[in-house]
Amino acid sequence: MNDTIAAISTALGVGAISIIRISGDEAVNIVNKITKSKKIDKSSTHTIHYDFIVDNDKIIDEVLISVMLAPKTFTKEDIVEINCHGGIATTNKVLELLLTNGCRLAEPGEFTKRAFLNGRIDLIEAEGIMDLINSKTETSRNLAINQVSGRTSNLIKDLRQQIIEILANIEVNIDYPEYEDIEEMTNQMLSERISSIENKIKDILNKSENGKIVKEGINVALIGRPNVGKSSLLNCLLEQDKAIVTDIAGTTRDFVEGIIIIDGIILNIIDTAGIRQTNDIVESIGVNKSIDLIDKSDLVILLLNNNEEITEEDIELLEKIKDKNYITVINKNDLESHINIEKLDKDKIIYISALNNSGIDKLKEKIKEIFNFDKITTSDLTYLTNARSLSLLRQSLNSLNDIKIGLKNNLPIDMLEIDLKNIWELLGSIIGETYEDELIDQLFSQFCLGK
Repeated sequence: MNDTIAAISTALGVGAISIIRISGDEAVNIVNKITKSKKIDKSSTHTIHYDFIVDNDKIIDEVLISVMLAPKTFTKEDIVEINCHGGIATTNKVLELLLTNGCRLAEPGEFTKRAFLNGRIDLIEAEGIMDLINSKTETSRNLAINQVSGRTSNLIKDLRQQIIEILANIEVNIDYPEYEDIEEMTNQMLSERISSIENKIKDILNKSENGKIVKEGINVALIGRPNVGKSSLLNCLLEQDKAIVTDIAGTTRDFVEGIIIIDGIILNIIDTAGIRQTNDIVESIGVNKSIDLIDKSDLVILLLNNNEEITEEDIELLEKIKDKNYITVINKNDLESHINIEKLDKDKIIYISALNNSGIDKLKEKIKEIFNFDKITTSDLTYLTNARSLSLLRQSLNSLNDIKIGLKNNLPIDMLEIDLKNIWELLGSIIGETYEDELIDQLFSQFCLGK
């Protein structure tokens, strides 16, 4: 990290302003070389300067230059940001001059990586920055900002503090048994403290299921026999004619996807091919895809026809989805009813008419009820959302269980201390107190260039 890096931090294209960010020990000196005034190196920290970018005597652009000196910067290094006019040619030319005069082109996420390595942020905060950039709803933005601000990290830091206090007590008991004023860590006392930590970890994991919903949305599969109205329902939900709708069975042969947002939660809706026995090779591939999608979905909406009796194929589909979150939508409610609802779970039935766009609001309310939207959107949104972090937390929970088994078997506390240290290190890996270089490189490579 001894070199100075530069990258375009705004989307490349036509716009009012482009921002080029430079970070490193030589940031100020390099930028000073390509300015007309040659006074940037005399600037105070956190100041903005009007100047021109020049290539020898040729003016390239009229710019504003922000100077921020270490350590009070995002990377804790000297940072200079050049605000130039938006446009591909101008922006690239300024970047080219920076690279020619001593900068290196930053790798994706390298600015954030330097912020982490220099102790400015931890890994949860770094992941929160990426989530903030990618957030599509106000709810996901709130979730990400809690990670960026350190609120989520504090959950893990508090757990580590509790463990280090237990470890310190155990070490003192072992090394200085003559200290009578130090409380002896008995198996009973350790059991109580372990249970407290276990409950807190379980609470974080349970709440983080909501975090996954906020961050990634809910995957909803529309399934059913051909011509029950799946594509029509998709169009109603999206409020646009995205899927082709005809009276011909088997019109939809592959997935048709769309996204809607309900109360700040994304629904990724997939219209599948009608499920039936068919000799058509192409259609049968679509049918198999539809069946596979059932297992991958968070919610299955099974469509049935109001004017038809329930078939054996419908019964088979009900059997496949019985252990999933599902809603039975009875479509064509505007037609005479011939369906036998005695075979259905009445608490999961919603009647609609996709043709008349009726009953759609009731369907949305049912989805909100199943996933408890009210609780998700009114909570403090202090969750872990990254699969890496959640995996480490689950490993910590497993190690806690090993300690509980050891306590039941009356193992010496100094043996149980090994598992406690392992948990402390696992929790440290979540926030980046301990890490492997390969992991860090892989994580930050997912960031956009210039961040």
